[in-house]
Amino acid sequence: MTHDHDLVLRPTPAQTEAALNPPPGRTGGDLVVETLTGLGATTVFGLPGQHALGMFDALRRSSLRYVGLRVENNAGFAADAYGRITGEAAPLLLSTGPGALMSLAALQEAAAASAPVLAIASQIPAAGLGGGRHGYLHELRDQQASFRDVVKSVHTARTPSQIPSALAAAWESALTAPHGPVWVEIPQDVLTAETTLPVVTAMDATPEDVVPRPELTALAAHLLSTAERPAIIAGGGVVRSDASGKLRALAEKLDAPVVTTFGGKGAFPWTHPLSLQSWLEDRHTTDFLEDADVLLVVGSGLGELSSNYHTFAPRGRVIQIEADAGKLESNHPALGIHADARLALQALLETAGDRTDATAPVRVRAVLDKVAARLAAQDLELEHRLVASVREALPPRAPGFWDMTILAYWAWSAFDARHPNTMHSAQGAGGLGYALPAALGAAAADPTTPVLAVSGDGGAMYSIAELATAKQYGFDVTWLIVDDGGYGILREYMTDAYGAATGTDLARPDFVALAESFGVPATLTTPEALAADLAKSLATPGPSVVVLPALLRMFEPTHL
Repeated sequence: MTHDHDLVLRPTPAQTEAALNPPPGRTGGDLVVETLTGLGATTVFGLPGQHALGMFDALRRSSLRYVGLRVENNAGFAADAYGRITGEAAPLLLSTGPGALMSLAALQEAAAASAPVLAIASQIPAAGLGGGRHGYLHELRDQQASFRDVVKSVHTARTPSQIPSALAAAWESALTAPHGPVWVEIPQDVLTAETTLPVVTAMDATPEDVVPRPELTALAAHLLSTAERPAIIAGGGVVRSDASGKLRALAEKLDAPVVTTFGGKGAFPWTHPLSLQSWLEDRHTTDFLEDADVLLVVGSGLGELSSNYHTFAPRGRVIQIEADAGKLESNHPALGIHADARLALQALLETAGDRTDATAPVRVRAVLDKVAARLAAQDLELEHRLVASVREALPPRAPGFWDMTILAYWAWSAFDARHPNTMHSAQGAGGLGYALPAALGAAAADPTTPVLAVSGDGGAMYSIAELATAKQYGFDVTWLIVDDGGYGILREYMTDAYGAATGTDLARPDFVALAESFGVPATLTTPEALAADLAKSLATPGPSVVVLPALLRMFEPTHL
C-alpha cells in the first residue's frame, strides 16, 4: 500500500543542476523573496529600514512588484485591502523597532476584519535576541511580544535555512479561515548573510478547509425548515468566503428575512424582498430579530455593532456558523457550528427542506417602513442626499474604502453595496486613517476599476502623505474628504454625553491646494454638486481629490 507520505517528488535533471549551481551573490533576503514568489505572491507592500535592507535589495533581483508607502501603518492598511480584495496573503515588509511598531494599528484592523496580511519584519542581529540589553539600533527587549496579542501567529527565522519554512507556515496561517495577519521576523545579519542554498522553488502551503460537522448541520437544517419565523444575520464571513450566492439560495429556500452586518455589506441584495438591509443600529430591526424563533447567524460574532451595542437579546433558538472558534457562543448561547461560511451554507442548502412563508416580505417591508419613518422625523435630508450621491457616482462594482467618519457611519446602515466585497471600512478595530492607503492597496490589486476613499478631515491628516504614493504609482483612486473642521463624530458624542466637546476642533489645511501641491487634481464641491463632481473624478484615470465642506449629524441612537 502506498501512503501520501511515501510519495516524494523527485527533481528533474534541470532542477538538480540548478540546485547544485545556485546563482552567486544571493543572501537571506533572496530566500525571502524567492519563497514569497514560490508561495504565489506577486505584490509586496512596505517601507525600507536599515535592518531590512537585505530584503529590499533582493527585491530588485525578483519578479515581485513593490508598492512603497510613506508610513508603515499606511503600508499595513494597503496590504489589508489587497488581502480583502484578492483573498491572497499580502506581504508587508517592515524594519525593526519603530518601523515595526508603527504597523500595529493596521495589523489590529486586519485581525478584526480577518484580512490576510503576511508581515515580515527585520530584527536586531541574531546574537542580540533573547532579551539582553546590547544597545543595538532599534532594539526591543522582545519585539514579538508587541505583536503576539494582535496577530494570529508569530514566527522567527534565526538562520537562512529556516526562512522558507517560517514563511510557508505563516502563509498557511494567514490563509486558514478565519483569515488574519501573521508576524515573521528575521535578524538583520540573517537577511544580509550570503547563502549557497538552492533557489527556492514552488512551495505548498495550502490551508485546510474548516468543515462543518454533519450532525450539527443536520440539526440546524431541521430547526430552520420547521421554524415559524426564521431570520438570518449575514456577517463578513459570508463575503470573505464568497458565499453570497449560497446565502441567497438558502434565504429563498426558507423564505427567511436577511439582515447584513456592517462587515457583511453586499452579502445579500439590498432590494430583495427578503432584505432587511443593514439597519442594525435601529430598535425596529432589533425587535424583529429578537422575535425570530430560529435565528441563523453566519460569519459574525454578534459583537458590539452587530448587536445594537449589546442590547440585542434573542428569545428564539440561535444557530451560529463561525470560522473563528473563539467567537462561537461568545455573546449568546447557540448551536455553534465551527466552519467556513461557504461550506456550512452548502451543507444547509443540501439538507434543509423547502419552506414557504408569504408573510415574510410583508413583515420585512413593515420594518423598513418603520425605520424610514423614524429617520424622517429627524431632519436628516442632507445626510440622506450625500449617501445617495456617493451611490449614484460610484460604479456598481467599484470598491469603496471608508474611514471612521460620520458619512461612513451613515454608510454602514444606509449604503447599498451592490456587490459583495465592494464596501470596506475600518469598523473592525475603529482606527483613523484607513481609507486612502487601503484604497491604494485595492488599486494595486485590481487596476481595472476606479477606487473610492472616504475620509473626514481629521482622518485625512493621518494619511495625507500617501497622496505622494498615489501620484508616484498613478493609482486610480478618488479621495472624498468631508471637511467639518474636526473629529466630527467625537464632537457629537461628547456634546451629547457632556454638553460640550473638548479637543475635537481642528485647524486644517486647504485640502485642494495641498492635493495640487502633490500634483493630484482636486475639486471643491457642494452637496448639490457632489454626485457630478465625484462621478467626473472617478471617470478620470489617476488619483484625484474631492473636498466637501459639510457639517453632518448622526441619526438618533436607539440603544441608549
